[in-house]
Amino acid sequence: MSDKASKPEAIGFEQAIQELEQIIQALEQGDLPLEQSLQQFERAVALTRVSQKKLQDAEQRVQILLQQQQEETLSDFTDAASDEATP
Repeated sequence: MSDKASKPEAIGFEQAIQELEQIIQALEQGDLPLEQSLQQFERAVALTRVSQKKLQDAEQRVQILLQQQQEETLSDFTDAASDEATP
């Protein structure tokens, strides 16, 4: 598992998902003592919240980029080429 001292906010989305999968496997096995299970569960909740936030931020960035693309107007390529050719 990744370093437990690292804050969920400090790790990347993919790393958070990987750690979540590991925590889920450990909890499903049922071999952890109660206190350790609670700690793992708390870590999983924190990782889930951070992952959701990162995913929402990425979706928002995509929406902004798509909106900017729709607002841009394309100029006619042939007009630009003919303007340069005319002395």
